[in-house]
Amino acid sequence: MSKKDLYRPNVAMIIVSNNYPSKKEIFLAQRNDLLDVWQFPQGGIDEGEEVKEALFRELLEEIGTDEVEVIAEFPEWISYDFPPRIAETMRPFIGQTQRYFLVKLQENAIINIETEKPEFCDYKFVTADEVLYLSASFKKDVYESVINYFKKEGLL
Repeated sequence: MSKKDLYRPNVAMIIVSNNYPSKKEIFLAQRNDLLDVWQFPQGGIDEGEEVKEALFRELLEEIGTDEVEVIAEFPEWISYDFPPRIAETMRPFIGQTQRYFLVKLQENAIINIETEKPEFCDYKFVTADEVLYLSASFKKDVYESVINYFKKEGLL
């Protein structure tokens, strides 16, 4: 197995409210299995699945709606390593390689985190700075890179 194969392909999304661009409110969700860990919705890409297919499937699975407009895509795959306690449960993977999208909730979108297999127990809309303050330490570098890219592009 090559080092590349040790990273689980994943799609992740920065979701902005339907008040965007006048308000740049970013959706952040609290995991229900890790105490006080907040994150962007994300999930694995199934074998044979296109990245955008995974994006919309994961949105439905995690926040109960796929009614979004894709605003932008981070231009490259970005990776992080799992901390040891998580790596044990994710074998054979040592981390994730992700494709990030910036998406805007449509006017009629209704968020429902009480999905068939809930991953989150709470959510809120926050500023980009609050995202970095609340997110898990092992994801901070990725979050900072992606947020800074979208800021530089004038999108956040």
